Amino acid sequence: MPLFDLAPEALETYLPQIDEPDDFDAFWSQTLGEARSVDLELRLEQVETGLALVHSYDVTFAGFGGHPIKAWLTRPADVTGPLPAVVQFLGYGGGRGLPVEHLAWANAGYVHLLMDTRGQGSRWGAGGHTGDPAGSGPAVPGYLTRGIGDPAEHYYRRVFTDAVRAVDAVRSLDDVDPTAVAVAGTSQGGGITLAVSGLVPGLRAVMPDVPFLCHYRRATEITGAMPYGEITQYLAVHRGEVERVFRTLSYLDGVSFARRADAPALFSVALMDTTCPPSTVYAAYNNYGARASDVVKDIEVYPFNQHEGGQAHQLTRQIGWLATLP
Repeated sequence: MPLFDLAPEALETYLPQIDEPDDFDAFWSQTLGEARSVDLELRLEQVETGLALVHSYDVTFAGFGGHPIKAWLTRPADVTGPLPAVVQFLGYGGGRGLPVEHLAWANAGYVHLLMDTRGQGSRWGAGGHTGDPAGSGPAVPGYLTRGIGDPAEHYYRRVFTDAVRAVDAVRSLDDVDPTAVAVAGTSQGGGITLAVSGLVPGLRAVMPDVPFLCHYRRATEITGAMPYGEITQYLAVHRGEVERVFRTLSYLDGVSFARRADAPALFSVALMDTTCPPSTVYAAYNNYGARASDVVKDIEVYPFNQHEGGQAHQLTRQIGWLATLP
């Protein structure tokens, strides 16, 4: 796959105007206020994994609408807190799987919470365990067009709220330093990470890896790959709904969330990525922290990679980078 997007030097200065609604902040303030009016109902049950150096817990907490959201929490064994924490979000279609699959952050000394993504977990990996009780109108198979006619009904309004509540849950734990919570994720998980970065102040760090859910209009104009192709497919059938669809998505754009972020950030981008095109990633990166002052940020560039990005190379970079932060 050759380079197909903007030239690398153009990407570095790419600052598109996006269609951000005037009531963006009010919409999310009301959404999170409603979610936080419900008790977290946080439950942790230790599970036996046969691993001697970490302890793992089956976690349940109340997300959007009070719906039960599952997660795995893994922490170093026999280490007293308070510890720093990393909350991680998953890629499109995957579930939390098994706790033995997610050990890097705990072995680096962090409390690690991996949030299951509601309604997903059957496309790859070892499965998910969280349903999505909310329905939607007609949609293309996948998740991106569920509730596409109204931001209040959209699937990602629920997921982003779940993610904020996951951070709330981790910050409430006695053995976690609430001022030292970072968020991370790849692809869809990177897009969720960006949403949290703009909705939760005072994070220690933000690590979106080849993030999805950014600059939707640009994405649909330059790639036919799924999942952005779900929007194209929907609009090819619902021909008169273009502006309505993009209005809904304007409440869910990683670029808008990135502008509101205030924590240090380490992004990654792959320049041959047709799933999450480089210009959509740079639109979020170049706007990151625009409303704050002197936000530390960096981006790791993988020039010859597609959507796999840096994989373990990027995780190694993240572990080292996070350890350098004050």
